[in-house]
Amino acid sequence: MSETRHSNAERKNGVYLAPWEQRFDKILDPFEEFIHRQTTSGLLLMGTAILALFLANSSFSETYLHILHTPLLVGVGSWSVEMSLHHWINDGLMALFFFVVGLELKREILVGELSKLRNAMLPIAAAVGGMVVPALIYYMINPHGDAANGWGIPMATDIAFAIGALALLANRIPRALITFLVALAIVDDLGAVLVIAVFYTETIAITPLLVAGLMFIILLAFNMSGIRKTLPYLLVAIALWYALLLSGIHPTLAGILGAMSVPAIPKYDPDRFSLHVKGLMKSFDKSHQQNQSIMTNHELSSVVQKLEYSIDSVGVPLQRLEHAWHMPVAYLVIPIFALANAGIPMSFSSLSETVTHPVMIGVSLGLILGKFIGITGISWLALKFGIAELPKDTRFTQIAGVSLLAGIGFTMSIFVAQLGFSHNDELLLMAKTGILAASLLAGIAGFIWLYVVSKPANQSTEHEK
Repeated sequence: MSETRHSNAERKNGVYLAPWEQRFDKILDPFEEFIHRQTTSGLLLMGTAILALFLANSSFSETYLHILHTPLLVGVGSWSVEMSLHHWINDGLMALFFFVVGLELKREILVGELSKLRNAMLPIAAAVGGMVVPALIYYMINPHGDAANGWGIPMATDIAFAIGALALLANRIPRALITFLVALAIVDDLGAVLVIAVFYTETIAITPLLVAGLMFIILLAFNMSGIRKTLPYLLVAIALWYALLLSGIHPTLAGILGAMSVPAIPKYDPDRFSLHVKGLMKSFDKSHQQNQSIMTNHELSSVVQKLEYSIDSVGVPLQRLEHAWHMPVAYLVIPIFALANAGIPMSFSSLSETVTHPVMIGVSLGLILGKFIGITGISWLALKFGIAELPKDTRFTQIAGVSLLAGIGFTMSIFVAQLGFSHNDELLLMAKTGILAASLLAGIAGFIWLYVVSKPANQSTEHEK
């Protein structure tokens, strides 16, 4: 009733504005602009990591740990899954993170920087170097015992933090350098996923694994059958996640496999869509009657529904899902993961023991020195032998700066540490401490390096003239 009463008074130039809409827009528009900035997700991630450190080293530490270890049961009838909140975050919620990573990877392979071999060679080669060298450095320092299980920790790059730090220099660096880091980090994430699947799986249950394989085949069949609605994919992906959980393989891989099955080709091409919409718009104009509500004009309502279907048909489900899930993952999933995993109890009395611990040293040197040597060294060789070429308007010194930023391991490194040291709290604590210290140093060093070697865009343009 209130909408009917306000409809005429609040309609301006054919646009209906709800009574409070303009007031909310004044608040929401600046907020939306802020959250869409590339640096915002990195700042939020940093804030939650600091909050986790505070909680773990304050009078709230027992409450913090108690909440994380609270058992949560999800079940229907006799079927149920019970895990701690911490495990639900790491095994369940992070599947959404891997889903978005998988969507980004598929897009990059199909139409992005990884779609053309010549353009893809440098980030691929750099990513391989940035994974192998850190792992070798860690393993050289920790070749024996339980500590050796952490060799995969320094392999990963945290794309949110790294891109956030690079975005702060947006007016001094070429856009192609950000694209290079994104491509490198995506290949890096793929490598980390493969490492998790192959090397961080303790035991495998064959029957659930076969069921998981069947679920993946069904997802591919949906794709081949032209199904573009997301609900069928979601339901089967949940079954795939559960089967992987029972199989012993980390269930977050369901996110990657689910993303690989999402259709990436629209039903209509742009020309067909244009012709179809023009015809529908003629029907729309013909059916439209002045001052008549669309709710009472069935022909007009039918045309609008057809337009909606047409828009869905020209859109790509992969792109639509990536757009829909990017912000929830960046602003909810990853910060919640950081809040649950970055809480490291600090003891200044044992600081000397911590900084000299082999796991701490291995993780730190792997992320800082290993990433720098691996990415810069392999990139130099690839350019030297003509296998790859520098991104447009970039210099090799900027690639070296990016290799330092790639040492920000955080999210994925902590994730791998949780897997490698799940039964050894002391080594897990050392690994997390090394990750935080190395990520902080790598971020500062990379930022300063790129700030020094890069010029503001306006100065670069004037120099070229």
